[in-house]
Amino acid sequence: MPTDTDLLDRHLPSRSALPTRGETEEPSDLGAFGWLRGVHDRSAMLEFRKKDGSITAFAYAWLERAEFDPSEGIALRFGPQKVRITGRNLNAEARPNVRLFAGIVRHRVPWIQEADQAAAMEAGRGATVIEAIELP
Repeated sequence: MPTDTDLLDRHLPSRSALPTRGETEEPSDLGAFGWLRGVHDRSAMLEFRKKDGSITAFAYAWLERAEFDPSEGIALRFGPQKVRITGRNLNAEARPNVRLFAGIVRHRVPWIQEADQAAAMEAGRGATVIEAIELP
């Protein structure tokens, strides 16, 4: 007669099929920003990628205030330092249930990419476009 453990083993994936600690998927690249796919995934830092190739990262642990105003963009305060992100469709759905501002607030966005002029012009009307990232 099978035990409860035998019955469970037949219906649950094997331990080798389950992701191990530290094994995560690459973030989705949505053009203007990255998105962590796992429901419980959280980013430790937020990278700001400028069109000139420079990158500045802040720890999400220091994010104490986030504001979104459609006419002014996104303002983030990391301790005494303020970052301003301007562009188009900054809180529009890039995919179902995927929005830049909402993702920042939930630590699901690992990076934000400033668009060069060609990329900004190629983006569709509803696409999220980062026109400028103002860093301290």
